Amino acid sequence: MEHLVWIIPLVIFLVVIMMIVGCYNGLVSRRNEAKNSWSQIDVQLKRRYDLIPNLVETVKGYMKHESETLEAVIKARQQAVDLQNAGDIGELMKADGMLTQSLGRLFAVSESYPDLKANQNMMSLQEELASTENRIGFSRQHYNDAVMKMNNGIEQFPANMVAGMFNFKLGDSFEVENDEERKVVKVSF
Repeated sequence: MEHLVWIIPLVIFLVVIMMIVGCYNGLVSRRNEAKNSWSQIDVQLKRRYDLIPNLVETVKGYMKHESETLEAVIKARQQAVDLQNAGDIGELMKADGMLTQSLGRLFAVSESYPDLKANQNMMSLQEELASTENRIGFSRQHYNDAVMKMNNGIEQFPANMVAGMFNFKLGDSFEVENDEERKVVKVSF
């Protein structure tokens, strides 16, 4: 009987410790899934950034009078590349939105150049960029799902107590901030 006096509190203590460990490990898994999801976006953005110089070079010869449009694309790309390495997701999202807008203007202007539309290199770049844009979209969707799961884990009881003890932070979902960014970038020629 005397042993039961010590065993019951010990069992309760061990169950509480196991619950805390389980909650902590679940939160770590969700946080890592969100980080991995962002890395997938990062990979696709890098792919897009690598395609843009080739696109600009291809277009440059045809669009000599559109240097302002080309410079806007180059500037937006460089700003996005710089922020990609900085680790500020919010600022990178804004820069990526600006890049998407400048690419949209480039594609709109290039519509008036029939020789450019028929250029084999341009058609290949267009296909690659369209594929990359789709991958970015799917990666963003997966990232938002992962962030939602992580945030739910951080806010739900009893994990919210564990999250508070171990300083887990809510993640930011990818959101389009202005109506101009909501427009679909046309990449067909």
